[in-house]
Amino acid sequence: MEETQGRTEISELGEFGLIKYLTKNFELQNVTSKVGVGDDAAVLELSGKQTVVTTDLLMEGIHFDLTYVPLRHLGYKAIVVNLSDVYAMNAEPQQVTVSIGISNRFSLEALHELYEGIHHACEHYKVDLVGGDTSSSISGLVISITAIGLVDENKITLRSTAKEHDLICVSGDLGGAYLGLQILEREKRLFLEDPNIQPNLEDQQYIIGRQLKPEARNDVIELLEKLDVLPTSMIDISDGLSSDLLHICTQSNVGCAVYEEKIPISEEAYQQAIKFNLDPVTSALNGGEDYELLFTIKQSDFDKIKDHPDFSVIGHITDASLGTKLITKENNIHDLTAQGWNAFKKNQ
Repeated sequence: MEETQGRTEISELGEFGLIKYLTKNFELQNVTSKVGVGDDAAVLELSGKQTVVTTDLLMEGIHFDLTYVPLRHLGYKAIVVNLSDVYAMNAEPQQVTVSIGISNRFSLEALHELYEGIHHACEHYKVDLVGGDTSSSISGLVISITAIGLVDENKITLRSTAKEHDLICVSGDLGGAYLGLQILEREKRLFLEDPNIQPNLEDQQYIIGRQLKPEARNDVIELLEKLDVLPTSMIDISDGLSSDLLHICTQSNVGCAVYEEKIPISEEAYQQAIKFNLDPVTSALNGGEDYELLFTIKQSDFDKIKDHPDFSVIGHITDASLGTKLITKENNIHDLTAQGWNAFKKNQ
């Protein structure tokens, strides 16, 4: 949008004018999308595949803080976190719907920034925006995204299908998003104390980017297919490694053994944790929002992934009677507990 003087009120366009304005640059990219935004409902043609559907609700003050989250980044991330759930099912996302609740704090220019991020994510991941809704809100910005994906019936991956002796694997590295959030929260506190202070974000681009602009790991899905590896179960790491692994264990009725020394942590995240007097492994286990993929594979598939730099084998699945365990570098054994994100926990 060209730079303009002043501010355009949403009321000048009305609901349908707003929708038309925000979605005018979205073009359909998938053959499964027959009718997109502009009619009473979208029309999709999804025959011959299993359809997966996921929805996320993002609330201002709970899931994001506009003090330090740019609206363009927020729009991008809102799409990504939904697509990550689709990829966790080993599916290919096709369409999204976007619904927003907005207060009179937000101008047309502000919403343009939000939708620029949404548009960028849709183009990058080749998904179609096919609908949604807008409403007024008295509690800040509310964003609801629904994502639709397709997968062959024999390739779908669930949380409930891990088996004893399977290997536990994770993509990428963990803990960076949580530590990036700690930096942003620190700078927010300093700004509130002194609005003239300049933020100190040098040399922290990687972990701050992990928080503000994460990416969904569609490349992992493509790579596993090329390697002829079909995960026996899979989940994306949104709530933290410990919480999400326990989801797999609970729904598959199994236990697990995870080795502390095997958990992948980037050097930037490790050093920042030390600066904050935090345990890097605890940050990786409980931080959340990394949006890496956590999956299990048959032992017979180990040789196919063992030398790949983006995969780490961090443990194995056990019988449920053995519980969920973390084995430290000193060979001490502790119960693995869910200490990650809880949407209804007070003072989180």
